[in-house]
Amino acid sequence: MREWEDLKAMLASGKLSRRDFIKRSLALGVSAATAGTLLAGVAQAAEQPKRGGHLLLGLHGGSSSDSIDPATYTSSFMQVMGQQIFNPLLEVDVGADVRARPKLTAALAESWQGKPGAKEWVMKLRKDVTFSNGKTMTPEDVIYSINHHRGKDSKSGAKAYLTSVTDIKATGKDEVTITLDAGNADLPFILADFHLQIVPEGDKFDGKVTTGPYVVEDFEPGVRLILKRNPNHFRKDRGFVDSMEALAINDATARINALNSGSVHIINRVDPKSVLSLSRNPKLQLFEITAGAHYTFPMRCDTAPFNNIDVRLALKYAIDRQAIVDRVLLGHGKIGNDNPIASHYLYYASNIQQRPYDPDRAKHHMKRSGYSGPIVLSISDAAFTGAIDTAQIFQGSAAKAGIKLEIDRVPADGYWDNVWMKKPFCGSYWEGRATVDLMLSVAYTSDAAWNEAFWKRPDFDKLLAAARVELNSGKRMKMYHDLQAMVVDDCGELIPMFNSTIDAGSKQVKGFVPSPVYQMGGGLGPQKVWLDT
Repeated sequence: MREWEDLKAMLASGKLSRRDFIKRSLALGVSAATAGTLLAGVAQAAEQPKRGGHLLLGLHGGSSSDSIDPATYTSSFMQVMGQQIFNPLLEVDVGADVRARPKLTAALAESWQGKPGAKEWVMKLRKDVTFSNGKTMTPEDVIYSINHHRGKDSKSGAKAYLTSVTDIKATGKDEVTITLDAGNADLPFILADFHLQIVPEGDKFDGKVTTGPYVVEDFEPGVRLILKRNPNHFRKDRGFVDSMEALAINDATARINALNSGSVHIINRVDPKSVLSLSRNPKLQLFEITAGAHYTFPMRCDTAPFNNIDVRLALKYAIDRQAIVDRVLLGHGKIGNDNPIASHYLYYASNIQQRPYDPDRAKHHMKRSGYSGPIVLSISDAAFTGAIDTAQIFQGSAAKAGIKLEIDRVPADGYWDNVWMKKPFCGSYWEGRATVDLMLSVAYTSDAAWNEAFWKRPDFDKLLAAARVELNSGKRMKMYHDLQAMVVDDCGELIPMFNSTIDAGSKQVKGFVPSPVYQMGGGLGPQKVWLDT
């Protein structure tokens, strides 16, 4: 009947609420089941991706020293935005199910195959990929891009992953073969790292020519980054908005205010203290997952007094981890044990005993060290959300062990250039990695560019290299257990907690799926979402 058709049209156009639609349908004699089925269909249709609009992001981690070059990414602003500009060979993704274990998926490579022994890996490249300037992607582009991180003077965070690469060459029109000095079953996961993005041969890594869903339009380091859609992007399931703009908002309260006011659509690194108020706002939604992300206090093992193992152990026993989880994370996380490997990892060492808060034992180790002066902790909330509050709790718990912890509050701007890996004792944070090997390789091997504790143990390096080659699962488990035990017992990395990754957004944002690997939906969230206006 005509009235029923008019009613359906009003519902589809948004001129009629769901409640009024049901009431008026029943008045027309339409069954509740029929009306409900139609409502479900309309809801499903509304969740289909829509193209268009300008996406606004409020992101932590922006700095005046930021660069588009993926080799330089050290904090969340560029780590997230770089993934909107470029593509790697492979991706680690959870798909549409946040409960799923992250899996390796194709990006610029359509397939990958390791030869027996895992010393040679053949990457078959997609044939339908062109850069934003119309140039077809070639093996030479891939070789140039990966070698960008392998140079002698490279400071790339991915350099440590690539030290075992002895050769990378074109072995076909659309094929690249990577040769290693020893087998590594995790090489495909390495190639999904957010540093290892592909550009044209000879490119300046400025984001002007790319395969990614978006191209750089304007960039003010530490202020904003504006992107526009790449019309040549090879994927149809990404890049739904016409353009996006990321604002560098390092202050947690300012990010919340920007979201509440509608100035941005999505923010990252939500302060747990704001979760309750955000959850009460019917116009907003929260995206939370607890996995491998963790907050840390690295102590430089090459600098006194932290070159003394007893000083390091004293501080590890002097921090009240549960109090921090309760009062800073407000339960949005769990206590850490100075081990960067979370319990959901395949080779997690579950039988390493949890280190307790023990002031007497802390006092014992400090006395045995022979050091009696103050410990200076350089900190800012730029290190991680709630870092200053955490430092103050640490200060109080250390005092009960007779340890004088002095808090040096440093500026947020330039923190990652002037404090991190510069000051002897500071704050830091890490997102999860897809495998145990990737986490240990990026920050714990002697030659790792991001070895923030400056911890060097040749026996650790040797055992980690052997674990990569070992194919027997039982033997590999034993190796990874011993590696984690070395970190817990000896390394200068103090890890008090695993934090929940909490992002938030307007309910206009659709298609966002949190990832256990990295914030902002594994860094891929912005290119996957669309705006429902």
